[in-house]
Amino acid sequence: MLTAIGDVMRRVYERGWITTRDGNISMRKRDGRYLYITPSGWRKTIVHPEHVVRLEIVSDPVTHQLIPKIRDGQQPSGELWMHWNLQRDSKKTRTVVHVHATHIVAAIYAGVDLQAMSAEFPEISRYTRVGRTVPALPALSRDLADATADCFGLQKDGALEFDIVGQANHGVCAVAADPWAAYEHIERLDHICEIVLKSGVAARTSNQRTSNLAA
Repeated sequence: MLTAIGDVMRRVYERGWITTRDGNISMRKRDGRYLYITPSGWRKTIVHPEHVVRLEIVSDPVTHQLIPKIRDGQQPSGELWMHWNLQRDSKKTRTVVHVHATHIVAAIYAGVDLQAMSAEFPEISRYTRVGRTVPALPALSRDLADATADCFGLQKDGALEFDIVGQANHGVCAVAADPWAAYEHIERLDHICEIVLKSGVAARTSNQRTSNLAA
């Protein structure tokens, strides 16, 4: 599974969904004591199992517990809080993938409601549950982490209502049992967003929104 983290990072880079040092993935095994997460600032094209940062799951973390000194100065991803929120109470093996998928971010910026849009396309609605879009918030912030968990419909027992949420002006976050399954959620949504953008509907939606604001 740790090998798959690097494989997915290389694939999303090839797709143009991240630049060299962007994006992050975490994984927690069922009933596992540890959270595994990609390192901060590392070239994601060369992530291998030995580069993945391991953190112990604790019940009531504070900042210094979540961001320890790792071998050779490696630090966990700056989006650690977002991963931590989604991972800490999970009862099953779970992977969280966060990237900046081009068409998803573009569709949000154009004013497309991802949740409503996905309901119109069986290619995605049959396999992927799309949550509300996270509003524009500072990257790496606790606010972004908490809003992302809320849009996923995070329950007290760690269960999630949705598989994927967009993050305005930023990216997308997907959750599944393994890295490739999470990647597929992103791929489906990005594909449908590309179709909608090419249809011109997104442009009309954006123009209508601008007209309403000017009125």
